[in-house]
Amino acid sequence: MTSGYSKATLYVYFENKEEIVGILVLGSMKKLYDYIASALAKQESTKGRYELICRGLVRYQEEFPFYFDMVLSKINIDFENRDYLPEEKETYLVGEEINEKLRDFLTAGMENGELRDDLEIMPAIFNFWGMLSGMIQLAANKEAYIEKAMGLSKGQFLEYGFSMLYRSIAAK
Repeated sequence: MTSGYSKATLYVYFENKEEIVGILVLGSMKKLYDYIASALAKQESTKGRYELICRGLVRYQEEFPFYFDMVLSKINIDFENRDYLPEEKETYLVGEEINEKLRDFLTAGMENGELRDDLEIMPAIFNFWGMLSGMIQLAANKEAYIEKAMGLSKGQFLEYGFSMLYRSIAAK
């Protein structure tokens, strides 16, 4: 991937590689927040909101595969130590805003009886991320295998997985 700039030119604008990566990760988190917030604003029902989140994540991975990988990598959470970039703290805060959106989504679903009432919110959010991102990444990486071995398109495979995951949190 080339931007048309030499390394020397980039370092006129950025102090070091870590700063460049920090800015890219922050940008990716902001894009992800926009996808999640947009999905949650477009639908009233819990299942409809869930489906839009899933579709938004697939679209995000297809449009920004590099960013999709970046938001799944380690994010600094130690800000008592003074040795961090400002972008790292902002990235963490955007991630917390995403978690808050998902907390509201899960809580509303539990309150209206569409989701199980025994969900532990933060573990559910992280499991949600792990399972959805894993399915999406697997489908992107193994699309040919899924089609040949299972006779399913990438979309069909994902719909099956998304439905299976939703049933695990849905009220009976």
